Amino acid sequence: MSGRKDFLSQAAPENYVAGLGRGATGFMTRSDLGPAREGPSEDQIKEALAKRAQQLGAAPPTAYGATEKKEDDGDDERFQDPENEVGLFAGGAYDKDDDEADRIYQEVDEKMDKRRKIRRWFIVFPWVAGQIADLRPLYAYREAREQKEREEHERNNPKIQQQFADLKRALGTVSDDDWANLPEVGDLTGKNRRTKQNLRQRFYAVPDSVIAGARDSTQFDSTVTDDGAGTNGSSADNADGTMTNFADIGAARDKVLQVRLDQAAQGSGTDAAAGSATNIDPKGYLTSLTKSELKAGEVEVGDIKRVRVLLESVIKTNPKHAPGWIAAARLEEIAGKIVAARSVIARGCEYCPKSEDAWLENIRINDNHNAKIIAANAIKNNDRSVRLWIEAMKLEHDARAKKRVIRHALDHIPQSVVLWKEAVNLEENPDDARLLLAKATEMIPLSTELWLALARLETPENAQKVLNKARKAVPTSHEIWIAAARLQEQMGTAHKVNVMKRAVQALAKESAMLNREEWITEAERCEEEGAVLTSGAIIRETLSWGLDEDDDRKAVWIEDARASIGRGRYETARAIYAYALRVFVNKKSLWLAAAELERNHGSKQGLWQLLEKAVEACPQSEVLWIQLAREKWQAGEMHEARLVLAKAFNQNTDNEDIWLAAVKLEADNGQTAQARQLLADARREAGTDRVWIKSVAFERQHGEADTALDLASQGLQLYPAAAKLWMQKGQIHEAAGRLPQAREAYNAGTRACPQSVPLWLLAARLEERAGAMVRARSVLDRARLTIPKNAVLWTESVRMERRAGNSSQAKIVMAKALQEVPASGLLWSESIWHHEARTQRKPRSLEAIRKVESDPYLFVTVARTFWAERRLDKARGWFEKAILADSDLGDSWAWFVKFLSMHGTEEAQADAIARCVASEPRHGELWAAVAKDPANTRKSVEEVLKLVMEKLD
Repeated sequence: MSGRKDFLSQAAPENYVAGLGRGATGFMTRSDLGPAREGPSEDQIKEALAKRAQQLGAAPPTAYGATEKKEDDGDDERFQDPENEVGLFAGGAYDKDDDEADRIYQEVDEKMDKRRKIRRWFIVFPWVAGQIADLRPLYAYREAREQKEREEHERNNPKIQQQFADLKRALGTVSDDDWANLPEVGDLTGKNRRTKQNLRQRFYAVPDSVIAGARDSTQFDSTVTDDGAGTNGSSADNADGTMTNFADIGAARDKVLQVRLDQAAQGSGTDAAAGSATNIDPKGYLTSLTKSELKAGEVEVGDIKRVRVLLESVIKTNPKHAPGWIAAARLEEIAGKIVAARSVIARGCEYCPKSEDAWLENIRINDNHNAKIIAANAIKNNDRSVRLWIEAMKLEHDARAKKRVIRHALDHIPQSVVLWKEAVNLEENPDDARLLLAKATEMIPLSTELWLALARLETPENAQKVLNKARKAVPTSHEIWIAAARLQEQMGTAHKVNVMKRAVQALAKESAMLNREEWITEAERCEEEGAVLTSGAIIRETLSWGLDEDDDRKAVWIEDARASIGRGRYETARAIYAYALRVFVNKKSLWLAAAELERNHGSKQGLWQLLEKAVEACPQSEVLWIQLAREKWQAGEMHEARLVLAKAFNQNTDNEDIWLAAVKLEADNGQTAQARQLLADARREAGTDRVWIKSVAFERQHGEADTALDLASQGLQLYPAAAKLWMQKGQIHEAAGRLPQAREAYNAGTRACPQSVPLWLLAARLEERAGAMVRARSVLDRARLTIPKNAVLWTESVRMERRAGNSSQAKIVMAKALQEVPASGLLWSESIWHHEARTQRKPRSLEAIRKVESDPYLFVTVARTFWAERRLDKARGWFEKAILADSDLGDSWAWFVKFLSMHGTEEAQADAIARCVASEPRHGELWAAVAKDPANTRKSVEEVLKLVMEKLD
């Protein structure tokens, strides 16, 4: 190897400039020019070093004579170098090594300076270099002379910065007004000024449209049409553009708020459940796109021209691109030039003879006669295209001609399932169709559709043979097995042969088993088509597929059943519950869910049978016993109901629910003495606070106030923390007019049960009825301190102030309440309906819906707002939302039925009442007060509903 370096490693030649051959002239950097200002002087360096040593608490440096710094020297920061190491390394430690390095650098600088001075002196006076021993005086003289000459030069030639130094100092006296009055810099040359003057002297004719636009620019658009489009408000009353129709502005605002309320309601119902507020309905979106499709007369000419130029460029650039020709043809069709469109697509077919889409578009835009010719040419170029053959068949009007085309197509494409299905559909004789399907299954043995179609045309016996052949030909098809199961159900032999069990084994062997959700879908499809037994067989054999014993199978199956119920497939849900109950026999929740399904979507006999099986499986479940007794009692089978409760007593001797159910049964049948005796036995056998409460309520309902008071006192001795007993005692005293005793009972109750909101409310209302408003406010204040952030207590405080006529104080209390409990629908409803102007109800409702997820009180208030504005459809929709949000709230049902009684049909009203009776609501401010009134003890749900409707205001 030679010792010569490669080209890239060699040094550059002299005077080499990179890129000079291609015209580059090189460049310079700041390092080539040197620093923009002079470096620090020696004195500045000394001061900087001494100051840094003093800050760090180290010994003063010895370099550059820094130790010679006097104490009285001024420490002027103006002479410090901003780029020195003091600022950069202000936090560093200055040690001996740094001091030694500075001293070495100082010595080097002094030596180099001395050498420079000697060299310069020798250059100027070479003959005296050897004659004078000490040159230091000469050096000092020369340095002083050069410094003097430098200062003289700078004084005669000052820098621009120095020339304007006095003016810059004078700028400090300029005021803000003087600065603001400075003129703007402009072009004041004579040429530009003359040009602008000439332009201003020119005049042009203004079009009428500009004048009309200037006239209309001062007018206000303040009206809204029914479709939401704005119209010009230039009428007689605001022709001058200075008057605004505020009523129309209010209508527009209401329309916008109505849209926002609808959006908020949809978001609270769907987005909250999903977690997101930006969901898009694909079907609705595509529908809106279809509706927005433009017609020929609605397209602007300019747009058509621009698109035509673009499409011409496309087809010229790539003439083999069929979509470009199709788009160009459709553009001409939209423009109304059908002849040009046919010409364009004809050229496209010439350039793209193998494109099905181009030929189909050509057929579409031509008349029938020309389309047949075009179809023939298309098939010549694409004889394997199924779509072209079917389109050619559709062009024929005679059935024989259609058959002829399809047979020609089958000659060319015998493996097409679509063509065989079309051929079968054209046959009117079932025997001919059967022959065609037999031939089709021979040609395409893997087509499940053809096998199933052939089986449907055969007799049951022959259908079995066909399905057996199909099962052997396509062993991985679950549709064939389901068809076989349905055939067995049709023949009445489903209980003899378990087809689905064999199907699961065969499909699992072939690794073609569906997942559990897909099998449920198949079962629902069978139920929809009337094959209930097949649906049950599918569920029975496949419901546990893919689930291990470690999985929460019960929860999964309950969710599957509820999903099927939601889709209206009750038989499938019933089969799911039946299979789950065979696995989990002793699970009360499964029995209750199955009973709910039978109660809502089954028969009475089926419900009785299910509940009887349930109490046998779960004899310790009092809920199932009570449900069975209630169903018997509601059907009029009183004796059967007593027998059920007797069996329940044998299984659960000390259960309070069964005792109370027996009491209710006897009381509703008018057996007062027997019911009283049962209560006494219950207090002795299963003594709980609930039994004592029911005993007191029973005596109050039958007018035995003294007995009820005595029972309440006895019960409080046993259960002093029972808030309802305190309430009952106070109510008995209050009903008898003994207010001091009632006050004492309520006060004792609030001390014993400080977290009971109804007790505090009863105590405050007692003081309010007695006229002691100050004491009532004090009671509610203590209640809010004891139970903070309680919307019911805040609402009662607001209502108390409103009942007392203190509207301003009520608004103040409401503001505090909304700050403490901002997510309360009850408070928002009270605020919107009683403390807001009518025009402000919708904006406040929108704000409330954004803060409260889903509250029935708020929904009812919004519905009442629309009701007051005669927006009946909107009002009904919001009432429905309130009921869906909480069907146990009786007040919502009362408002809804009242609305329907005034603005609905009798059928709708009857349906709402039936739904209310089925829901059996128990809560609500007015509903609870009416239902628990001793005078309304034996009233039905419908009667209570009517009483609540009368109290609504």
